[in-house]
Amino acid sequence: MFAIRKGADRGHFDHGWLDTYHTFSFGDYYDPQQMGFRALRVINEDRVAAGGGFGMHGHRDMEIVTCVLSGALEHKDSLGHGEVLRPGEMQHMSAGRGIRHSEFNPSATEPVHLYQIWLLPRTSGLAPSYSQKAFDVVGRAGKWQLVASADGADGSLKLEQDARILLANLRSPGVLEYRVSGSRYGWLQVLRGNVGINEDELQAGDGVAISNESLLKLTASSQAEVMLFDLA
Repeated sequence: MFAIRKGADRGHFDHGWLDTYHTFSFGDYYDPQQMGFRALRVINEDRVAAGGGFGMHGHRDMEIVTCVLSGALEHKDSLGHGEVLRPGEMQHMSAGRGIRHSEFNPSATEPVHLYQIWLLPRTSGLAPSYSQKAFDVVGRAGKWQLVASADGADGSLKLEQDARILLANLRSPGVLEYRVSGSRYGWLQVLRGNVGINEDELQAGDGVAISNESLLKLTASSQAEVMLFDLA
């Protein structure tokens, strides 16, 4: 079954410095029918204005993955890390038993467009950790590129959860398939462009919960970028 979550139906707030969309309940947005999917708890699409950002704040017992689509995001945390995340890079923070961090747009002129994902960890009270890595976009041209996994396979970021995160760039015309093994589930998020799934056309911001399906087949009528979660 493919259950589509239209981007236009997400929670939306424009705070001036932050224009944000929430796929699942988050902050001031609450929908009891949208509390997450499997281990996925948060999928936020954020546009942060130049010079804007989130001051130092705390998290615990959450796997946090950040992907910048355009612009740059400056990260600092209580473990002593200070990094700038740019397109083509992925960031993972395991909040574990407690971590504090800040996120700011360091540009004085350009906004930053990003996705931030939270997943529940495999257990509570883990040691907090941080990692960041660049992934060559050539590795996802017309194919799936593994960027995060429970075992750090193929040089991916290591998650403290039985989940795999994959990226792919599709060109027109193009077809891309993914086999969902056994009793696993999936979530597809369209980051940019349009893709077809079965008889449905998806646009940027749309998501799809995938249950009891063995094959995911995407078609592209234009250039598109997608993120896929393979979940227990």
